[in-house]
Amino acid sequence: MHERLAEHDEHHEWETSPWPLVLSVGVLFLGPFSFSLYFVYNKPMLAVLSLGIGVILTVLSIAGWIRETVKHRLEHPHVHLQGETVGLGLDAMQLFIVAEACLFIAFFVAYWVTRLLSPTWPPAGTPHIEMVTPIIMTVILVSSSVTIHLGEERLNHNDRSGFILWLVLTMVLGAVFFGISVNEWTHLMGEGFTFKTNIYSTAFFSITGFHGSHVFVGLGMFLCALIPALFGRVNKTFVKSVSIYWHFVDIVWFFVVSQIYFW
Repeated sequence: MHERLAEHDEHHEWETSPWPLVLSVGVLFLGPFSFSLYFVYNKPMLAVLSLGIGVILTVLSIAGWIRETVKHRLEHPHVHLQGETVGLGLDAMQLFIVAEACLFIAFFVAYWVTRLLSPTWPPAGTPHIEMVTPIIMTVILVSSSVTIHLGEERLNHNDRSGFILWLVLTMVLGAVFFGISVNEWTHLMGEGFTFKTNIYSTAFFSITGFHGSHVFVGLGMFLCALIPALFGRVNKTFVKSVSIYWHFVDIVWFFVVSQIYFW
């Protein structure tokens, strides 16, 4: 019993981390601060600056948090044998996904109410949005879910090089998806279709942008899995958690594309 308590104390220190606080501040700059600066105070340059600060803080916090976890795993490799610890890691990701799902549901419910109560749809000022683009994006994102699954399979067979190959391909597909999204947003804004054009534009950029931010975070998490893997260090629990997150992002996209683009 004393040995188990000593072991618990030995692993307790790593749980104290500054990165969750940094992430919270980053989210504040990404969301409320930039939103208020743009829509309430009409300060677009300050809003862009706030977004930039938020992105930097978010990426740093994710990288730092994951680095601490990987370092702890390497210093205490026997922790991998504790099923409870692995289970907690996956349970934490599942709880996080439930929380994110609730946020997406709130977005969609607001959109549904607006859509159903609006006398005409789409509202005046809405340009023609090509349907080919979201179809291509869907194929790309679904393909990325397949590739990360294949990467997990390679990892389960202790094929590190195969895992890295499929992981890199997943990241390329995710980056292409994100790039197409940014290109579409830029094109629409160039036509005068912005956040303020009408209620549909507000919903369009809010929901697709929120989903895009999840793709961006997923790419960051993949990068944090790739770098240690290149040096022979792979945390299977972390990879599994990121894979679950990416499948969630994929599933949410089906709701985005069906409701925002095709309805």
